Amino acid sequence: MTDTVLKNRDGQAVPPDRIEAFQSQIRGALILPGDPEYDSARSIWNALVDKYPGAILRCQGTADVATAAKFAFENNILVSVRGGGHNVGGRAVCNDGLVIDLSRMRAVHIDPDAQTVRAQGGATLGDVDCETHLHGLAVPLGVVSQTGIGGLTTGGGFGWLARKYGPTCDNVIEAEVVTADGSIRTANANRNSDLYWGICGGSGNFGIVTSFLYKAYPLSTVLGGMIAYPRSAAAEVLRGFRDIVSRAPDELTVYAALLWGPDGTPLTAFVPCWIGDDKEAGRQAIQPLAEIGNPLVVDLQEMPFPAMQSMLDGAYGPGSRNYWKSAYLNALPDEAIDTIVAQSEGMTIPGSGILIEHCAGAAKSKPNGDNAFAQRGHDYLIAILPLWTDPADDADQIAWARTMHDALAHYSAGGTYLNYLGADEDSAIETAFGENLGQLKEVKRKYDPTNFFSANTNVSP
Repeated sequence: MTDTVLKNRDGQAVPPDRIEAFQSQIRGALILPGDPEYDSARSIWNALVDKYPGAILRCQGTADVATAAKFAFENNILVSVRGGGHNVGGRAVCNDGLVIDLSRMRAVHIDPDAQTVRAQGGATLGDVDCETHLHGLAVPLGVVSQTGIGGLTTGGGFGWLARKYGPTCDNVIEAEVVTADGSIRTANANRNSDLYWGICGGSGNFGIVTSFLYKAYPLSTVLGGMIAYPRSAAAEVLRGFRDIVSRAPDELTVYAALLWGPDGTPLTAFVPCWIGDDKEAGRQAIQPLAEIGNPLVVDLQEMPFPAMQSMLDGAYGPGSRNYWKSAYLNALPDEAIDTIVAQSEGMTIPGSGILIEHCAGAAKSKPNGDNAFAQRGHDYLIAILPLWTDPADDADQIAWARTMHDALAHYSAGGTYLNYLGADEDSAIETAFGENLGQLKEVKRKYDPTNFFSANTNVSP
């Protein structure tokens, strides 16, 4: 798009001399429309999102982030913040404004004695796992290694360790945050405690997190893999899943999915992960999942935790088109299972999936008000995940996701998972924040009264 230039929120072009002065103050690369790297720099994982920023700053450090925030604030420029670029709604990029890109800020430092991890805001799950594994430690993160820690953490963060240790946001000790005026603030339980409360589940509404300090836990190997049944057995298999995981220890997390095999065979599958030390106890806990019917595949093995973390990476690689919907359920009655199975008939493109995440455990043990993450009281999270490559299929795939979401509404507990929000779901943001919305608005008014950070799952002051 050759006519794209950096504009302010009023649609006026930012004068070139101001951009040049900004460039003289930063160490990172400022990429402008027409530059050779522009198209690759504006592209993110979800090919359904196609935005044209006025400028992209690949920051080298916190100083660049602070300088960029101040420049954008003083010139009334829309800002989006990119970490891993894995947000399905495409909020990492914006049209006409400035993308503050943290993807070069990926350093991870481990304190093995204190069992803490300091990671820069542009790090991915894979970056953290690689370094922590050297010390026999792990941080509760997500399940796809390309995901950025920033969006995951500020949106909640469910993964293989959440049932034992809580979501990612519950394991933040401290954060360094650049606020709208370019100030650099430390947020923890004692300093800027309201800001600390807000970034732990309140999305990117209050500033740009340039580093997180996390709790880590002893973990080296896990017992994991896949158990697959024919799709025709889905109703029976999902009923068995429900009954087995309802009494599973917190060391076991199981995701159920209606998906496709590599050859296009429709399957119903389990991905279990046992994080306990006693692997034989793990085998005994997982074994009933392989005895519901006649499985096509039972592949369980001990593996390094980073290998488990990257098992699902191939399903969510770059270049595909994605539109997600989700629903929390407090229970999984037979009628809800029958609805899921019936709606799966509309899932026509291999690569698409329906994921049933078993949450519970430590993920729901804290009250909602302990931090900004307000979706704790649920046992299941249903994710509707159409994936396709041809733009001609956009309307049909989006319509299927919406239709299935509507069909599940009768069983839904309400609420929305921030990290699964599509670009067109602004009306669901308030339900995602639930009873914490009022306090979030107070924090927003204190740290970002002009709503400078608005290209996110936005809380308006």
